[in-house]
Amino acid sequence: ELAATGPGTCHFIQCDVTQPEQISRVVEDTVKLHGRLDVLINNAGWHPPHKTIDDFSIDEFKQLLQLNLVSYFAACKAALPHLRRTQGAIINMSSLVGSIGQEWATTYTATKGGIIGLTKALAVDEARNGVRVNVVLPGAIATPLVESFMEAPAQRDFIESWGWNGRVGTIEEVGEACLFLASESASFITGVELVISGGAELAYGTKYTKGGQVRL
Repeated sequence: ELAATGPGTCHFIQCDVTQPEQISRVVEDTVKLHGRLDVLINNAGWHPPHKTIDDFSIDEFKQLLQLNLVSYFAACKAALPHLRRTQGAIINMSSLVGSIGQEWATTYTATKGGIIGLTKALAVDEARNGVRVNVVLPGAIATPLVESFMEAPAQRDFIESWGWNGRVGTIEEVGEACLFLASESASFITGVELVISGGAELAYGTKYTKGGQVRL
């Protein structure tokens, strides 16, 4: 479907990112297909239902770490030998809450904060190899996961009130930001946290109320 929308081609390879050997296979298959690797975007993850730390088990935390954080480490490790040859880029998808915290989401927030730390450390290490490493921190974006949280109108109004422009972001807006970070236009940018949130992290409380009124 994507290939039919414009120039270029898309190639899909199924992969369970909790299995490092499958990640390595995807990287190698990609290099075989294209002859090189220029960009890695780590964008796998899940947000568990909200619970207090008392109700999260240690095993649940370990499983989420494997999916949300260890998979990023594994993908970077597999891709870097090829990215060093092309002086390419890595873009890690974290979350705004990895920086500001979130209620009843200790496990998720910990994994997203870990992604930020991984990005900065890797940016330092790989600068000598010409590889840029950046992290994107989305706020509320209209992904299928977020849409599932907004089925009730009151819940949608609540989530949309977090940003100053009174709406959730789009997948395309995040994609355009990743395209910029991957391009030569961002050739002097590494180790940054790019926040895409509609200003949700700015100032206290609700920013926008129904009817288009900015709350001061």
